Order: sequence, then structure tokens, then C-alpha cells
Amino acid sequence: EVQLVESGGGLVQPGGSLRLSCAASGFTFGVRSMHWVRQAPGKGLEWVSGISAGGGGTWYADSVKGRFTISRDNAKNTLYLQLNSLKTEDTAMYYCAKDSSGQSRGQGTQVTVSS
Repeated sequence: EVQLVESGGGLVQPGGSLRLSCAASGFTFGVRSMHWVRQAPGKGLEWVSGISAGGGGTWYADSVKGRFTISRDNAKNTLYLQLNSLKTEDTAMYYCAKDSSGQSRGQGTQVTVSS
């Protein structure tokens, strides 16, 4: 059974930082590209970032480029997303996913950016 379990979300002030983690199991993590997607209240899923199977290639939405960093540890079957310089518009449920559409994603972790 495929499982993706996100953690690390929380409430943070604008300009703050968070590190999200996603523990993967039930599939061969190290041979797949992985993604982060998010869903803000009342909006659809938005692709945020992706990383190649080996970690050498990374991609970002324009809205987060230069502020977020995706990484992975294939030995630990874990995906990460470092969120820096957070803005109120980054408030959303964040999901790790096996595909860029977010169709195969975990249960999510809430990130709230508010003063």
C-alpha cells in the first residue's frame, strides 16, 4: 500500500520559515520523481515544486522560486520542502505527491502564515 505522510506544518509569522517532511512507503521511492502541491482555502490544487529521482533536478513554481527548496533523502525514503521568507499567500494545505497533478498525494500538513 502506497503511503505518503507529511509533517512539519504549523503557524508562522510572515518572513518566517518551516521545513516540511514526507515519509514515503509502499513503492520504490528512489526511482520516482516527487512533487509538492498545495491547496489554499477555496482554491484548487497548485503545483509547487518537483525533484528528479536522484535529486539532481529540481523545479519550482514562479510563486515560490528563490524562497522554497525541495530535497530528498533516498536512503530514508523522505522528501523535504524548506519554506523560507513565507508570505500570507503561502497559507495552504501542503501535500507531497507522486505526480505533478497531485492525484496521488498524502493527507497533507497545514501551513498558516499570519501575524
